[in-house]
Amino acid sequence: MKEMIDFLDNKKFQPLTFRKPFSYEYKYFKFICVCPVSLARLFLLSNKKHEICRMFNPILFYCYDAYCGWCYGFSKIIAQIDASYNKYVQIEVLSGGMILPEKPVAIAATAAYIEKAYPTVEELTGVKFGEDYLWHIKNPAESDWYPNSEKPSIALSIFKEYYPDKQVEFSSNLQYALHFEGRDLTDNESYKHLLEKFSINEEAFYTKLESDEYKEKAHYEFQLCKQLQVTGFPCLLLQTSESKFYLVSRGYTDFETINNRLINILKEVTAK
Repeated sequence: MKEMIDFLDNKKFQPLTFRKPFSYEYKYFKFICVCPVSLARLFLLSNKKHEICRMFNPILFYCYDAYCGWCYGFSKIIAQIDASYNKYVQIEVLSGGMILPEKPVAIAATAAYIEKAYPTVEELTGVKFGEDYLWHIKNPAESDWYPNSEKPSIALSIFKEYYPDKQVEFSSNLQYALHFEGRDLTDNESYKHLLEKFSINEEAFYTKLESDEYKEKAHYEFQLCKQLQVTGFPCLLLQTSESKFYLVSRGYTDFETINNRLINILKEVTAK
């Protein structure tokens, strides 16, 4: 950790601020995807020389899905990464659209797989799945759950407008609400506690949750994950230029491994 901090501080990366509304960032983000993708550039006005200096700030894309159990297990790791790098690297959380059935599919279709897999996730990552969540997994015939990634993805798109610098925190809160508290993320009521926590106007949020505009934003992220060739979650990609991406991790990966990879990538980039 100390090596990472010393390296970044010595390179004088400019800490990011979030002064522009995310709606603008979203449009910019969409443009760079088509173009095909971006290097984040920051223009600074020097107080001494009154010159405009260009510096780059890489973008770390965290591709996840609210229903992904391994992403839930990864939540502590991505929180560490966010805390360590958010002053130097722009972090964007992208919803991957893992579960998008054409017709509603009951939890019974995947319950047996989840029941077999979740102890491994707990053992490897240290997270715990809550009893309220596991009831639906162990009693699928009695459950009224029909998982669908769309609504939590729309919720994340809305949240980005309010707190673009807290994307990691909100996505982790969504996963905790599902996997520990056992809230049904296809039910609008499941988001009320988060609106209170983050002081988001309830009426405005639910209006946006049902709007085509934010549905399109969520589906745009699904397509972007495909364009980035993301085939599994969680996935981390570091963008360092308009066309240069590094695959940092695919699947659950410990913090030390990711940290070392990020340091090596940034050293390589800045050495050029």
